[in-house]
Amino acid sequence: MSDESKKNSPVGPGIPPVTIEELPQVLPILPLRNSVFFPGGVLPLAVGRQKTIALIKDAVRDDQVIGVVTQRRAEEEDPGAADLHSVGTVARIVKLLKMGEDNYSLVVQGISRFRITELIQEAPYLKARVEPVEEAKPGEDVEVEALAINLKKLAREVIELMPELPAAAGELVESITHPGHLADLIAANVEVSIEEKQQVLETVDLKARMKLVLELLNRKREVLKLSSKIDSQVKGEMSKTQREYYLRQQLKAIKEELGDLTDEEEEDLDELAERLKKAGLPPDVEKVANKEMSRLKTIPAASSEYTVARTYLEWLADVPWSKKTEDNLDIENARQVLDTDHYGIEKVKKRILEYLAVRKLKNDMRGPILCLVGPPGVGKTSLGQSIARSIGRKFVRLSLGGVRDEAEIRGHRRTYVGALPGRIIQSMKKAGTVNPVMMLDEIDKLGADFRGDPSAALLEVLDPEQNNTFSDHYIDVPYDLSKILFIATANQLEPIPPPLRDRMEIIELPGYTFDEKEHIARGHLIGKQLKEHGISTEMLEITERGLAKTIVGYTREAGVRNLERRIADLCRAVAVEVASGRTEKRLIDEEDVSVILGPEKFYNEVAERTEVSGVATGLAWTPSGGDILFIEATKMPGKGSLTLTGQLGDVMKESAQAALSYVRGKSRSLGLEANFLEKMDLHVHFPAGAIPKDGPSAGVTIVTALVSLLTGIQARGDTAMTGEITLRGQVLPVGGIKEKVLAAHRAGIKRVVLPERNRKDVVDVPDQAREELEFHFVGSLDEVLKATLDSSPFGAPAADELPGEKPGAPEARA
Repeated sequence: MSDESKKNSPVGPGIPPVTIEELPQVLPILPLRNSVFFPGGVLPLAVGRQKTIALIKDAVRDDQVIGVVTQRRAEEEDPGAADLHSVGTVARIVKLLKMGEDNYSLVVQGISRFRITELIQEAPYLKARVEPVEEAKPGEDVEVEALAINLKKLAREVIELMPELPAAAGELVESITHPGHLADLIAANVEVSIEEKQQVLETVDLKARMKLVLELLNRKREVLKLSSKIDSQVKGEMSKTQREYYLRQQLKAIKEELGDLTDEEEEDLDELAERLKKAGLPPDVEKVANKEMSRLKTIPAASSEYTVARTYLEWLADVPWSKKTEDNLDIENARQVLDTDHYGIEKVKKRILEYLAVRKLKNDMRGPILCLVGPPGVGKTSLGQSIARSIGRKFVRLSLGGVRDEAEIRGHRRTYVGALPGRIIQSMKKAGTVNPVMMLDEIDKLGADFRGDPSAALLEVLDPEQNNTFSDHYIDVPYDLSKILFIATANQLEPIPPPLRDRMEIIELPGYTFDEKEHIARGHLIGKQLKEHGISTEMLEITERGLAKTIVGYTREAGVRNLERRIADLCRAVAVEVASGRTEKRLIDEEDVSVILGPEKFYNEVAERTEVSGVATGLAWTPSGGDILFIEATKMPGKGSLTLTGQLGDVMKESAQAALSYVRGKSRSLGLEANFLEKMDLHVHFPAGAIPKDGPSAGVTIVTALVSLLTGIQARGDTAMTGEITLRGQVLPVGGIKEKVLAAHRAGIKRVVLPERNRKDVVDVPDQAREELEFHFVGSLDEVLKATLDSSPFGAPAADELPGEKPGAPEARA
C-alpha cells in the first residue's frame, strides 16, 4: 500500500452508492491520466485543461455529479471516445479551490460504478450517455466472508512490511465491513499497474473482484518480503564491511605503533613472493627463499633485519635463474659479423667459430673461458661486444682493474646492513640471462691486500669444473655460471697468477702492421670520427699519403688508439673550417697533416744512432707491444771499471756483466789486447733513463755494442737483435718475439737477428711483416757478431756478405 491511502480513503463505512434511479442518463466526463478512481474513495485533483475547467464550472453551478474515467494513454491531451475506458466512477465534487487564472484544485468523492454507452459531446467538454453498474449485495455467503478475512490478513502483513505507512492504515482496513468497499480500498492503494487497477474496477462480480485483489495483494506481499530480505542482506553486508573497515583501521594503528607490516607492505611482500615464484628458482634455492619469506613476514618493518632480509629476497628474484637467449649458430653470419667489426685477429675469430660449430653439434657444451692478451688499443674489449652480437647473446662488461677486495668477487656476507653480492652476481642481474658474454676486463690489474686476494676468488668463477655451483657469500646458494662465455682481457700475462692463468685459454693479440693500421683506419676509424664530429665524407677526405704520414710520423704503437686520436685532431681542424662557412671538400695530404698535427713525433733514427761504433739496436718487449732499444757503449781512461746507467733491473745488469766477461774471454779472437781493461773504464748506457728496464733479452745487443766499441766496427743500421747469452757464447731463446718483430717492422728495420730456438715463433708474426723483414737465426755469439757488424771482427767475411734468410725461405716460416 502507499500514501494514497490518505487521499483515496472511503467516505466511511455504510455510505451507500448512488441508486440506479438517482443516476443521470448523461454525465459530464472528467478524464484521468495516471490513476484509477474507485467508489468510496476521495481524490484530490489539479485541473489545468480548458475542457475540464469548463466541466467543473458547470457541474458546480448545477450541483451535478460527474463521471471520472481513466485514459488509455496518459500522454493524450485531448482524449476522445476511443481513448477512454468504458467503466468509470460517479463522483461528487466536495471541494473546489481556484489556484490561479487557469488552475483549479478540487476534491472529488467516489459514489458508484458506471459504464459509458455513447459519447454524445466533445466540446466544450466531454459528455456521455451512461448506464449504472449494479453490484451484488454480499449477503451471508461464507466464501465472501473467507475472502474478506484473507484480504484483511494480507493487508495487515503488507502494512507491517511497509513501515513508512501511518499506524492508522491498519485500523482503517479493520473498520471496513463491506467486502466490496474493502476490495476497492485495497485495490486503490496497492502499488500495481494502471491496467490491473482498471481490471479490478471493471470486475463487477464481488467474488471475482475479491479474488483478483487477493492475488494482487499476495503478489505485493511476496515482493515486499523479497525486498526486505535483500535490504537486510545489503545492510548486513554493509554492516560487516563497516565493521571490518573499523577493525582494520584499528589494526593498522596498532601495527604502526608496534612497527609491524602495514597493508601496503604486505601487498609488496605478496608481489615479491609472486616474483620469486616466476623467477624459476631451482628446488633448493626455492626452499631457502620460501623459508626466508616466512621469516620476513614475522619481522617488524622498522627493524634493520627486515631491510636485510627483504633486500636478499629481491636479489634472489632479480638474478636470472632460467631465462636465457637462444644462440645464433649460423657460422657464416658469425664470420661476417666478426670480419665486419674487426680486421685481422684471425686466431680469435677462428676460436669463436670453432666454439659455435661444437655448440651446434653438442647442445650442452659449457662456455669457453678465453683470455685475450695484447697491448692497449688492439680491440680486445670491443671484440667481446662483436662476439656477443655474432652469437646473439647479451653482453656485460666487468672491469677488474684496481680491485683489491675478495668480497668484490664473492660478495659480502649478510651480517650487516649494506651488504651486497659480488660483481659477478651483479653483472648477472644486469645481463638478465644465464648465458651472457661476460667480459672480465683488465684481469692482469687485479690487486691484493689484507682484505683478501680477488684473483684467488676468481679461480672458482673461471674453473669449468667448479663454476656450475659458484657460491657467492651474499646469496649463499649455488649459482650456475657454466653457461656464461667468459672473455678476459690483459695487457700482459706475467701479473696473472699461474693457477688463474691455467684456467683460461690464452689467445695473444699482436700489434698491427702498417698495412693493417691503414686498413683499419679506412674501414672503421675515419668513418667513426667523421660521424662523431658531424662531418660527412663530402666535406673531408684523407689521402693515402696523408694517412701514411699520420701513421708513420705521429703514432708508434701496437694498437690504433693514438691513431684514432690523431684522426680526430684532423676532423676537428676541418670542423672549424666547415663551421666558419667552408663548403668545398677538404683533401688532407701529408703537408696538411704536418700543419694540423705539428712537427713529427717519430722518425727513423736507427741509421743516425749507429753511424758511430759502440751503438747497437736491440728489441724489447713492453706492455704496449714492443719497441726498439738503443744500447750505447763508450770507453775512457781508467782502471777497468764498468758503469751501467739507464735505470736497469738486476737481470739486465747481470746480462751486461756476462757480456763483458764474454768479450774479455774472446779478446784474442777479436784482436784485442789481453789486458785492455787495465787502462780504461767502460760505460754502457741505455737511453730513455726515465723508463725502468729489465729482462733477459738484451745480452746479444750489449755484446754487439761492446765489440763495436772496442774493435771500431760499426753495427749495421738496418739490423735489430734480441736474445740472451751465456758465458760460453751460446744464444738462448727469449719471449715476446711477435711483439719485438712488429716493433722492428714499425721502426723501419730491414734485418732481424733472433735466437735459433725462436725460429718456431716467427710463425705467429703477421704475413706482411714476415715478407718485408729478413731474418737471421743464430745459435752463438760468434754468429751474432758476424750478422750484426758491418764487417767480421774475427777476420772472416763481413756480415753483409753472409747469405741472409729471406722470410720466403722454408726455414724462416718453420
